[in-house]
Amino acid sequence: MKRIALLISLALAGVLNAEVITFTKYVPVRKSVQIERVVVERTPVEECWYEDVPVDEQTGDETVGAIIGGAAGGILGHQVGRGSGKTAATVGGAIIGTLIGKSLAERSRVEPGYKRVRRCRTRYKEQERRVYEYRNIAYVEGRKIVKYSDHPLREIPVKVTIEY
Repeated sequence: MKRIALLISLALAGVLNAEVITFTKYVPVRKSVQIERVVVERTPVEECWYEDVPVDEQTGDETVGAIIGGAAGGILGHQVGRGSGKTAATVGGAIIGTLIGKSLAERSRVEPGYKRVRRCRTRYKEQERRVYEYRNIAYVEGRKIVKYSDHPLREIPVKVTIEY
């Protein structure tokens, strides 16, 4: 049991005494390659304008005109007629009033005209933009490292950690 405790304490002492050193090393760039990319940007643009559109406006209704004309004709016919002819005058006045009211409503029914309407549509404006970036290549202890940047680099910073 004492041996196991001794081994564990030695292992812990080794771990506790381990040191870690970290520093930054600057590695010279061996090669910088320019890379060109074309970026297409689409921007929505709304275009609007006014148009005169022909319209037919209805100002009267035939049914309403016929009802109003019939009622007015019936009332007038009732006023004009005497005795037993009063009923015939009322009916005749209603029929004639209905025809006149319908005729007047038809004449005033359609008025051709124009109405100003706003129309819009969305178009997309495409704009090409050239983007340049640089692929910087360096070697650290035989390993190739690559760092991209917007300009050529002389050195690439590399973080080095040593444990012992």
